[in-house]
Amino acid sequence: MNMSITKRNFLSYLTILTLVGGGLGALVLHYLEPGYYFGGYPLIPVYFYIFGVFYIYMFDACRRHAPDKMVMLFLVAKVLKMIISVFLLIIYCVAVPDSAVEFLLTFLAFYLGYLIYESWFFFVFEWNQKLKKKSKKYETVA
Repeated sequence: MNMSITKRNFLSYLTILTLVGGGLGALVLHYLEPGYYFGGYPLIPVYFYIFGVFYIYMFDACRRHAPDKMVMLFLVAKVLKMIISVFLLIIYCVAVPDSAVEFLLTFLAFYLGYLIYESWFFFVFEWNQKLKKKSKKYETVA
C-alpha cells in the first residue's frame, strides 16, 4: 500500500490523539468522577478515529485527483461529520436516556478536540502548499 507522508503523519497524530484523549477521558470519568462514567464511552474515540481515517483517505484522493476542490472537501467533510454526529447523539439519547447528559458533554469535548486537530492539520497542509507554490514561482523567475 502506497502511503503518502501527509496521510502517514495525519494517521500517526490521529492515533496518538485518540489514545491519549481516550485514555485521559477514561481515567477522568472512571477514577476522578466515577458517577459520570457510562458504558458507551469507548465508542466515542472509536467513532472519531474511524471518521478521521475516512477523512484522510478522501483528502488524499482529492489531493491527487482534484487539488482545486480540497477546501470544498474540507467543508463537506465537516458538515457530514456534524450531521452524522447529531444523528448518533439523538439515537444514543433516545436509547440510553440515563446517561444522555454525560454522553453529550463527553461527545462534545471529543468533537471540539478533533475539530481543532483536523482544522489545524488542514491549515498547515494548505500553508505548506502555498509556500511550495511561492518558492517554485520564484525559482522559475530567477
